[in-house]
Amino acid sequence: MARAKPDKNKVHALKLPDQRRLDAATKKLFAKFVEKIGFVPNVFRSYTLRPARLELFRSYNNELMLGDSGLTKLEREMIAVVVSSVNHCHYCLVAHGAAVRVLSGDAHLGDQLAANYRAAELPSRQRAMLDFVWKLSETPAAIEESDRAALRRAKFSDEDIFDIAEVAAFYAASNRLASAVEAKPNPEYYDMGR
Repeated sequence: MARAKPDKNKVHALKLPDQRRLDAATKKLFAKFVEKIGFVPNVFRSYTLRPARLELFRSYNNELMLGDSGLTKLEREMIAVVVSSVNHCHYCLVAHGAAVRVLSGDAHLGDQLAANYRAAELPSRQRAMLDFVWKLSETPAAIEESDRAALRRAKFSDEDIFDIAEVAAFYAASNRLASAVEAKPNPEYYDMGR
């Protein structure tokens, strides 16, 4: 029996508004994405169903991933990949795995983190961070003071610990949303950093 070919234009399990009918602010934002990275990430396309939340989501995401923190941009992307690994979020594994490859200059690191972060050769600081993230994502009620103490021993400040937890929590929510609406990874992500 022949398999049906996937519809390359279907980026989402829900019916999204016609791109030509988007409001001016959304069209302008999408044009910026195209100018900066060459495409509109499908997770942002999801928010065309609720355009009033699109800018809130984007602003929060930008602050979380680019704002002031003791964590590097790479470390924040690593957190996103490990959280997405726990949650088996296809979209986020592909998108944030690409970001890890680009930021690290390592064509394998994003895939290693997605498959099993423990197999990646990481500095002890990052290993401690990802151990915490895995536990927080898999069994959040089991987090206790010894888990925070391990981060402090790895030289993370309390502000850093908050940032680790906030990034992990944000991507736990994003994973669930992306999975629920079956957001497809943009094809461009697969080649980034390779």
